[in-house]
Amino acid sequence: MDAQKVAELKAFVQLCQKTPAVLADPKLEFFRDYLESLNADVPAEAYGLKAGAAAKEEEKAEPSKMESEAAKPVVEEAEEEEEEEPEIVESDVEIDEEGVVEGDDDPPQQMGDASKDVGDEERDAAQAAKGKAMEALAEDNLEAAVAHLTEAILNNPTSALLYGNRAGVFVRMKKPNAAIRDCDEALKLNPDSARAYKSRGEAKALLGQWEAAAADLRLASRLDYDEEVNSFLKLVEPRAHRLEEHRRKYDRLRKEREERVAVKERQRRRKAAQAAYEEEKRREEERQKAGRGAGSFPGGFPGGMGGMPGGFPGGMPAGMGGMGGMPAGMGGMGGMPAGMGGMGGMGGMGGMPGGMGGGAGGMPDMSQMLNDPELLMALQNPAVMAAMQDVMKNPANLLKYQNDPTVGPVLMKLMSKFGGAAGGAGGM
Repeated sequence: MDAQKVAELKAFVQLCQKTPAVLADPKLEFFRDYLESLNADVPAEAYGLKAGAAAKEEEKAEPSKMESEAAKPVVEEAEEEEEEEPEIVESDVEIDEEGVVEGDDDPPQQMGDASKDVGDEERDAAQAAKGKAMEALAEDNLEAAVAHLTEAILNNPTSALLYGNRAGVFVRMKKPNAAIRDCDEALKLNPDSARAYKSRGEAKALLGQWEAAAADLRLASRLDYDEEVNSFLKLVEPRAHRLEEHRRKYDRLRKEREERVAVKERQRRRKAAQAAYEEEKRREEERQKAGRGAGSFPGGFPGGMGGMPGGFPGGMPAGMGGMGGMPAGMGGMGGMPAGMGGMGGMGGMGGMPGGMGGGAGGMPDMSQMLNDPELLMALQNPAVMAAMQDVMKNPANLLKYQNDPTVGPVLMKLMSKFGGAAGGAGGM
């Protein structure tokens, strides 16, 4: 990724952290939606709410009866409990468990030392013991067969086939756990032992582990196709498929529930932000109503000071007229030469000098800010950020910083990128 783009992104994130109100720009609504989808805690300022001292004091003050009544619907709406998504309770799946046994808990059988250096005599002895085991199996003497195969394994512990053979006997004895231990040892010695996979699949089927049994039997069939394995697999696979379908069903239901919960959480956050916005808007209206009674005379002081009477030597001016805002001009110098009656002063102060401009406008074009490295660097200065927030609260405060050599030029440059957002201080 382009380093310049990364730097701009980093600067933008830092700007958002210091001034969340930047995200109130409608152009950045997509970014707010993205943050909400991540369940991020988006500040109220990002939705255009004020967080000034007046709002904080208003929150601390005891609300009037009128305010309480007006806020009641908002509070009730916020406190209304939403219906929670029910938990997914997985039902039991009905599967034919014919042939399933309880796991054996006998002490582990003897295992050989795979690191042993096996000589010819020991190989011959192992082969002889294996022959005796086959004779015992022919007579259905399973205990004797296990004993002879154990002797064979101790003589030649490097033979995966001997472990596989003993595992097969354990399966016939309905001792699946012992069979699985032998199969695991055989597969350590020979990972491609079809005999070990076959016996382990049969042992897991005895334990009702249908999916694992089917996996081992399929692998055994691929390594060395055997009709006996294929026949047994046809009995196991339907049960395994039923379990797989059951698991996929509930995995899907759980995922759908999680998605619904996430959607509701995003809706709740938006609802709370909207309620907070409406409440702040209502309080602002109340503050404005309360402030009207203590305001100044409409249009400034009436009339200004009248002109001095005529006839004074040298013709005293007839009173300074009301200033309508510089450079709107002095409000008509009333003084006339001696002998002439002084003209009455023009209207008094017309409010703020020249009137502040159009008030706070829209948010700035973020692309212009992000493409100005000098401006991005200046925004890292805490003094600049504090001044910027001060001006955002009250555009008239821009006058305080005009002569500041550090803050003033940055604010003026920033205001120019606002494209009329601050409106400018008129007529100074």
